[in-house]
Amino acid sequence: MTAPQTPERHPSPVVQGLIVVGALAAVMWVVEIVDQIAGGSLDRNGIEPREIDGLDGILWAPFLHGSWDHLIGNTVPFLLLGVGIALSGAARVILVTVIVVLVGGLGTWLIGPPNTVHIGASGIVFGYAAYLVSRGAFTRRPLQIVLGLVVVAVWGATLLQGLVPEDGISWQGHLFGAIGGVVAAWVLEQRAAQRRTPARA
Repeated sequence: MTAPQTPERHPSPVVQGLIVVGALAAVMWVVEIVDQIAGGSLDRNGIEPREIDGLDGILWAPFLHGSWDHLIGNTVPFLLLGVGIALSGAARVILVTVIVVLVGGLGTWLIGPPNTVHIGASGIVFGYAAYLVSRGAFTRRPLQIVLGLVVVAVWGATLLQGLVPEDGISWQGHLFGAIGGVVAAWVLEQRAAQRRTPARA
């Protein structure tokens, strides 16, 4: 006789989402450790506005930081806001992140000042915050509206301050990251609405 096979257990979608958020944050820290050992040489791989060679920086910039303080300042809100998105599963975290990175990075590449290099995960932080706030407006679901209001109450002033032009601060990355978050909320809600609409024969 063969023993009955126990069904294989997979982590819940929420746990998978939390793993994705944690993994992204872990990569940021590993990259910064390597960058510190390399004397900060990785930081030149960020977004270089309107330079073709700087386009690939759209992918690398979120994982690059100018200092430990810069990294820590981004890690805390990244994790907290990421958890709010992870409640909808890993796929949602990945899709929101990809949209925010692309919209935020391309916008920064287009309008950022010349001869600058833009790095840091703050664009994703702004994107996550904007996603959580605008998602409630699109879905009209009470719990998501409440979560959006909490984000505004906790980070609203900081987010607005991050949009003020200031030397050494990529307000362009913040602005377009936030735009990417709104775009992500709209696109994903449209997809969800299409799935809810019954097909006509």
